[in-house]
Amino acid sequence: MPYEPPADLAKLSLAELAEAVAARRLPPLASWTPVREGDSHMRIAADGTWFHEGGRITRPAMVRAFSGLLTRDDAGQHWLMTPYERLSIEVEDAAFIATDMEVRHDEAGRPVIAFRLNTDDVVLAGPDHPLIVRGTADVPAYYLAVRHGTEARLNRSTYGQLIDHALTLSGPEALAVESRGARFALLPA
Repeated sequence: MPYEPPADLAKLSLAELAEAVAARRLPPLASWTPVREGDSHMRIAADGTWFHEGGRITRPAMVRAFSGLLTRDDAGQHWLMTPYERLSIEVEDAAFIATDMEVRHDEAGRPVIAFRLNTDDVVLAGPDHPLIVRGTADVPAYYLAVRHGTEARLNRSTYGQLIDHALTLSGPEALAVESRGARFALLPA
């Protein structure tokens, strides 16, 4: 069965966004204890492009499949996991790129910020998927926790959307957003 990418985020309701999150059935990486370790000879460039032995991986379905096997350990090393082995993978910045965002409201009227990743995954920001700000006030870098220690860097247009949303809420003096009951400051500490 061929892969069908999800609809444009702007066209999805909150229920449809939640369905998109649930539809991505991921392997149980946390329960795997591989006995072998090696090098995948793979690299994820800062722009989200995947490479294997220097050649670009051009099939989106392959990137999507590999992305479901990614973890990052406490030391910051990224790994491709299987039940039998874990292979190191070089990641120049973040394993994913957030390419779009939309804001919806839940039944209680609380905001929910949904992000689309370069792998077509949908991640709902909140306590389990916090927004993280690094860099400086002059050159901030925005990230979203994805899964298994991995992160997505917000591309320029997506962090622009996020800042526009924050400015409509609080103004520049208290730049922050809320999603799923969590509040995230958007200025580097």
